[in-house]
Amino acid sequence: MHTSVRFNGKLPLVGQNDKGQKTRFDASMDFSGPARYASPMEVVLESFAACSMMDIIAILKKMRKELINLEADLEAERADGHPKVFTSIHVRYRLKSPDCSLEEFNKAITLSIDKYCSVAAMLRGSGCSITWDSGLGRA
Repeated sequence: MHTSVRFNGKLPLVGQNDKGQKTRFDASMDFSGPARYASPMEVVLESFAACSMMDIIAILKKMRKELINLEADLEAERADGHPKVFTSIHVRYRLKSPDCSLEEFNKAITLSIDKYCSVAAMLRGSGCSITWDSGLGRA
């Protein structure tokens, strides 16, 4: 895996992976107004959700479940002092499926958070507590 990030005299920073896909990172460091793009820490939080959701989707598809909609809302706390790492994250997962039980959904979430999601493992390794809850909506 390879990526690079460039600063060309002004924000946003632009990251580019070896496939040519770009990510923009911003902050209100230049005081010219609000940031137009996500901060690096917001991207880490979004990456955690995306990593976990991709696992959940794959697991539920292997169970032959139909997924209409999957959402994750995250609340995070950060350390007061530097480095301001995440200290806790709570995820609220919501699934809309005509044939997936809450038990099956929870099994997929548990497998993702505890076994498969690399971003969750890195966050836990830094001392971050990860909690979650879930709910179903019917199609």
